Amino acid sequence: MLDPLRSRARDRPLATVAVLSVLGYALVIGTFAGAIPAAAFPDLTNAQVNLFSHAIAAINTTATLLLVFGWKWIRDGKVEKHRKAMGSAFGLIMVFLVLYLWKIGGGGTKELVGAPDPVYYAYLLMLAIHIILSVVAVPVVLYALVLGLTHTPRELREETPHRKVGRIAAGSWILSLSMGVLTYVILNWIYSYEFAAGTGM
Repeated sequence: MLDPLRSRARDRPLATVAVLSVLGYALVIGTFAGAIPAAAFPDLTNAQVNLFSHAIAAINTTATLLLVFGWKWIRDGKVEKHRKAMGSAFGLIMVFLVLYLWKIGGGGTKELVGAPDPVYYAYLLMLAIHIILSVVAVPVVLYALVLGLTHTPRELREETPHRKVGRIAAGSWILSLSMGVLTYVILNWIYSYEFAAGTGM
């Protein structure tokens, strides 16, 4: 079953990316809009929301490091290490997505309080960059991934825009994740926060 799917993805990478992107956007928007039944997200206590926040930050930090190493390894010609690093980073992002949607749908969010105005506005700016890049980068990251999974290293170099797309995907991904981790530190370890109800509460 995997071979026909891989073949179709190889022959129609843009169509594959479009379908996966729409599914991903629908899942996220549906969660925030409350369109997904609350039963899909088991209720979380505030303490569990905190645990999810810490786990998500650890996942994002690890994914960022993998992306940085993956970028370095491909520049050094270490193709297999690059492939494993990028694949592992994407796998971690899928785990992040599950935890994040569960946290939002079953628990809620936390809002920054007690920070001076300059810090508060800087926090909002970083959060905005994180969110915008997370949204915009989805099809670019998926395109680089689909090409990487369906082509040989030679084909990627000579027949696809993988190198160019990969630079954009990795750069935007690293910046987005870094901003996410930084806002997590500000919210959870430097200043105070208050809980806001999730869509499932």
